[in-house]
Amino acid sequence: MLKAINRLGQGVRSVVALITAISPMLIIGGLFYAAVFVKAEPNIASLEAPAIERRDVFFGAVAPKDDVLWAAGSYGKIVRSDDGGQSWTVQETPVDAHLQAIAAWDADRAVAVGNRGVVLITTDGGRTWRGVDVPRSEVANKLMQVRTYPGGVGWAVGEVGAVLHTRDYGATWTRAMEEKDQAWNDVFFLGDDGWMVGEFGRIVLTHNGGKDWEEINSSLESSLMSVHFRDSTNGVAVGLSGAVLETGDGGVTWTEVDRVTREHLNCVIWDVNQWVAVGDKGVRVTGEADGTGWKGGRISDQDLSWRTKIIHVGDGFLLAGANLALLENEQLRSLGHD
Repeated sequence: MLKAINRLGQGVRSVVALITAISPMLIIGGLFYAAVFVKAEPNIASLEAPAIERRDVFFGAVAPKDDVLWAAGSYGKIVRSDDGGQSWTVQETPVDAHLQAIAAWDADRAVAVGNRGVVLITTDGGRTWRGVDVPRSEVANKLMQVRTYPGGVGWAVGEVGAVLHTRDYGATWTRAMEEKDQAWNDVFFLGDDGWMVGEFGRIVLTHNGGKDWEEINSSLESSLMSVHFRDSTNGVAVGLSGAVLETGDGGVTWTEVDRVTREHLNCVIWDVNQWVAVGDKGVRVTGEADGTGWKGGRISDQDLSWRTKIIHVGDGFLLAGANLALLENEQLRSLGHD
């Protein structure tokens, strides 16, 4: 009996010794298993990308209401703000082509155009965007600008003389001009009066809503990028190397003003009190109501970003280009990645 008890004691001690010996190996094996096979659940909220990222480029912007803003740009990206630019959401689009411009009939209906002849429309505030078929060229199809007008009217212009027209909020488009080896960069209408500007300083004018166009001599050989009229008589066009043209007779004749910058000017608007144009390297030039008194400067000494669009937003401006920014009380604030 005593021998049996001794043998049992020796067995227990052997088991304990064995467990003690292999415990470090068990611990190491457990840690190895956890490292290889056990994956931590990611915190989705912390990985969510911001609506506007540093890599984003926005070529176009529009504000159908002071608190409703849209911007469109690189790789088919469209973002929207419903609080005047304080916060933004990304809206899904079915394309990856760069979008060059965006316009809106109201807070629900909008259109965006861009590379490869892409035309996108929405009727629900951007919750859904869909592509629509438009007349295409066998040569090139980049669309540079789109503008919208009451009653579902819209105009889009671009490469190879592309001039497209819609009367049903962008659902269908027709070609309004024959193809030509020249690009149109902008179009602007006031009622039935309209103007287009493009490569080689070309300007055309219509008085019947785009049915017929008249060629106008601008005496400029470099490209014009933007045109705007504050009424049916007074307008301004801007372009490469700081070119500024003004007209006081509805666009029949144009006069080039003394250049106050040699940077490219990409967009001009009427700011209720003055003309404002923006362009490369953060340049901003302003002119008086009659198209005189132009002055050069920069949007901000701390920001030399190129700009393709400037629009009114409340008491300030929304700027598109190398980044998206708000200009309020002469203070420039980049959006989305402060």
